[in-house]
Amino acid sequence: MKPRHFVLAPLLLPTLRPAEALTLPEAQRYDSGFQVYQEDGERMHIESFYFKGLIDINADTSLRFQYLHDAISGSSPTGALHNQTELPFLSPMHDIRQGILGALARQFGDHRVEVEVSQSKETDYLSRGLALSDTWDLNQKNTTLAFGINYLSDEVTVRGIAPQDKHSIDFFTGLTQILDKNTVVSANLTLGYNYGYLNDPYKGIQRTDVIIFDDGSMSNPFLNLYAENRPDHRFREVLQLQGTHFFEPCNAALDAVYRISNDDFGVFSQSIQLEWRQAIGEKFEVTPYFRYYRQTAADFFRNTLDGFIPITVSPPDHPNGSSPNYAADYRLSALDSLSLGLRLTYQFCDNFSASVSYERYQMHGVGSNAAPSAAYPSADIWSCCAYVKF
Repeated sequence: MKPRHFVLAPLLLPTLRPAEALTLPEAQRYDSGFQVYQEDGERMHIESFYFKGLIDINADTSLRFQYLHDAISGSSPTGALHNQTELPFLSPMHDIRQGILGALARQFGDHRVEVEVSQSKETDYLSRGLALSDTWDLNQKNTTLAFGINYLSDEVTVRGIAPQDKHSIDFFTGLTQILDKNTVVSANLTLGYNYGYLNDPYKGIQRTDVIIFDDGSMSNPFLNLYAENRPDHRFREVLQLQGTHFFEPCNAALDAVYRISNDDFGVFSQSIQLEWRQAIGEKFEVTPYFRYYRQTAADFFRNTLDGFIPITVSPPDHPNGSSPNYAADYRLSALDSLSLGLRLTYQFCDNFSASVSYERYQMHGVGSNAAPSAAYPSADIWSCCAYVKF
């Protein structure tokens, strides 16, 4: 992965006098973690490592960075139906994903402006991002407004044709309010637009085909797997509400997050997450958490092309997003998922703490717009993290 030049950083760096140039940063915070995601049946296995840090260069300027490395192996559903022998239901895959992120923030009065650049690379996917955000403190810092824009430019490798472009742009705004010494609430709204190549080049959809001979007779039916054809644009709206309250008698905090999303694919989703952070003594914290997610199917989701595209019409090998649209990817079906987890955190000293967690994740199809039940994963997720500050 080639290095990228941080060309915007000098625009926000303060002008340093000679004496200040040798001053050590006021604060440094680093954390690193390792996670193992293992689906049942040894289907997908992902090992993730990250390292990130935040450095206060001086009272007004800070630098934030992150490095991510994922090792992915196993197999994933192709889009073909289960319990048939002509087409593979699962396809093997393996890849390495590496990502880097850098951000520079600068305080201007009550405003804090941050510029962020990022890059993520896989064997067949390259993503570059640029973001600009502003947080504005009001009401003696009891109220904070946030605004921002995020842009991603992706290049997707598709077998048989030239690399395809995909673009995403998000606008977001948010409000955080301190209600009292123990309660904080926030609301965030994101409007996003994706355009370009939105297909997954590894997902297909099956159809029962026959060969029609010149004399009008037909061959025995057989199955074919065709490339999916999602629309080439997607507009989405996401609203997230969050509240945190500290219960003094219990020496514990409850964090609740509700998220609602809608897009012009026809996918409407809702999720709720609850965390109970319970302090035990001065150094130990136990955090059970719960997350539930539910979505409707995309308008163009279907399990087969049978009865949708006549057998006399051949679907294109490389669809361009034009109508008719179709996809059998289980992630676009009607589904719900449930996560239950437990995180243990120990504060060894003022400067160092560590945590371990376990999460059980299960996904299921819902109703008549579901994919085959075997397509939905269940997984165990183990994580360990370390936190250091100076």
